[in-house]
Amino acid sequence: MEPQIQINTNILTWAIGRAGYDLPDFIIKFPKIQDWLDQTKQPTVRQLEDFSHKVHVPFGYLFLPEPPNEKPLIPFFRTGKSISSNVNLNIRDTIMLLQKRQAWLREYLADEGFEPLEFVGKFDAQSNHFDIVSDIRKTLGLSENWASTFPSWEKAKEHLAMQIEEAGIILNFNSVVENNNHRPIKVDECRGFVLVDKFAPFLFVNAADAKAAQMFTIVHELAHVWVGQSAGFDFQGMLPADDPLEKLCDRVAAEFLVPESAFLQFWKENPSIWAAAKKFKVSPIVIGRRALDLGKIDKGYFFKFYNDHVAKLKNAKDQKPKSGGGDFYLTQKQRLSTRFMAHLNQAVKENKILYRDVYKLTGLNGETFQKFISKIL
Repeated sequence: MEPQIQINTNILTWAIGRAGYDLPDFIIKFPKIQDWLDQTKQPTVRQLEDFSHKVHVPFGYLFLPEPPNEKPLIPFFRTGKSISSNVNLNIRDTIMLLQKRQAWLREYLADEGFEPLEFVGKFDAQSNHFDIVSDIRKTLGLSENWASTFPSWEKAKEHLAMQIEEAGIILNFNSVVENNNHRPIKVDECRGFVLVDKFAPFLFVNAADAKAAQMFTIVHELAHVWVGQSAGFDFQGMLPADDPLEKLCDRVAAEFLVPESAFLQFWKENPSIWAAAKKFKVSPIVIGRRALDLGKIDKGYFFKFYNDHVAKLKNAKDQKPKSGGGDFYLTQKQRLSTRFMAHLNQAVKENKILYRDVYKLTGLNGETFQKFISKIL
């Protein structure tokens, strides 16, 4: 019979909460935890190993006398609040994964003689949002009404993503931790985050969010790059956190996607959220927010529209037949970024990175990595 081990119950409850579980829900999935918490029984080493895998905690942490003090990785802004230090473990692990990729890419680009990106941190929190929007458009090679020239928001988003990566910014779309579909990143907890760096800024967009709504997240993150501040955000109710920097980035995103002068002119002739969404190639929710900010609708109308639209999207998603998962390599292209993988592939060819390190950075093994390169690059 395996020996049992005395464990501090505070460590157990900390690990469960850190993984994003409510204790009653976790007890249903892992009933033996109740006995450990009541101290009527003690776990074996094997049981503790199983527990550590379920809550994604290093095994050694379970033997600490008290829960460790984990410092926030980046500021995380919550709507209606200012800065939060408490983020879901799946979000935290995703931030750490992208920080590892960013650290490698920063060093590689510097060694290869690449110059720092001049637009990173070019402005600050006191800057005028019109000036920031103008500089973003200039850098990305986009006109004021660029999105209106595309037949659909999908095409507009594809073009925007291409221009962003062409400028030297890494853009990642994912809704799970790396490739683990059992570890989802919930939209209401994280719509995205940005890791600012002079050589290799990384943008993360939650791919589970409504596709057209992702446009707002992307541009909000671009604003963070231009003011030189890393951050994460949830955009509850499509509203920013109560923070001057977040409000500035929010204004930048709104003006970039739906220019004030063009919107007011369009609204005067056709005061319809749906018509404006079609015109500007953004989510109806983004148009609703713009109409609210510019005094064309009131808060009561906006929040009713917002809640009704979100409910319709959820209902449509629930009724949509499950797909077969799509093309694995196209999914990886979104998750890893074409630009990042191009640099990685070049480094491999020049023997400046070991294959084992490539696999750790990408989550792809030898065969899938090579197939990705041949199919996507």
